[in-house]
Amino acid sequence: MQLRQLFVNNCELKKFTTKTEMQQYLATIRAEGKTIGLVPTLGALHQGHLSLIKQAQQQSDVVVCSIFVNPTQFGDPADLEKYPRPIDSDTEKLEQVNCDVLFNPAVDEMYAGNEQWHLNIGELEFLLEGGSRPGHYQGVTQVVFKLFDIVKPNIAFFGQKDYQQFLVIKHMVDLLHLPLQLIMCPIQREPDGLAMSSRNIHLSPDDHKHALILSKTLNWVKDNFDTDKIKALKRQAEEIIKNETDVDLAYFEIADGNTLHPANETTKNIVALVAAKVGNTRLIDNVLIKG
Repeated sequence: MQLRQLFVNNCELKKFTTKTEMQQYLATIRAEGKTIGLVPTLGALHQGHLSLIKQAQQQSDVVVCSIFVNPTQFGDPADLEKYPRPIDSDTEKLEQVNCDVLFNPAVDEMYAGNEQWHLNIGELEFLLEGGSRPGHYQGVTQVVFKLFDIVKPNIAFFGQKDYQQFLVIKHMVDLLHLPLQLIMCPIQREPDGLAMSSRNIHLSPDDHKHALILSKTLNWVKDNFDTDKIKALKRQAEEIIKNETDVDLAYFEIADGNTLHPANETTKNIVALVAAKVGNTRLIDNVLIKG
């Protein structure tokens, strides 16, 4: 890795906006026998994203970060419209961490006309986040499949914060027999415990303070976890969050980490997940409890 660091320090971030240019460049990389790591993002990069870049640098020769605000995964046009797009700032952050390649296509580069897409990803599409955001995971799988097809990475890196998304993408990779490895990287948090998110910029100082109840409750459940008291812990967690000012709980679930069905005393892999609207901003978070 020291040799890689010396190499990348002397290289500029390569920027591509078209599929053809991106594929031509990566063909030369593959011809040299180098491995490619992909970090797909919506942009508005923060330290959580940059931690994915750093993890990718440890496990691949060339790291591609894609920035694309994908319209098909937004059910609410207003949410799509207000999603931050600070491309100059994002580019600077990628340069600071020595990312190799930025792929930043326009919508009409990624989608041609009225494309149709439907992948049978089973009940994962409708549980938790899927229940709150109909069609969201069809949009996610649609764009991630496109990115995998364009970049053809050896490894793709995703954040744990979007835990259900990782399960959905893993299911897609298995279903379509895609030849790549997926890595889930740990959640990065603010010093006060709030999970880093591009949406955090919409939080007022009071919202930020109230949002801390999410990570505090997740940690409380983890610290007090008892397989014989899962239902009671869930009820208590829901009450704690509901009692916080300006926090509207969407769900709190102690789930099987593979299926997202409610966990029970025999579940080997357990994750606690939460979603809530804080002020006008919807946030998600989770913590791995067991397995």
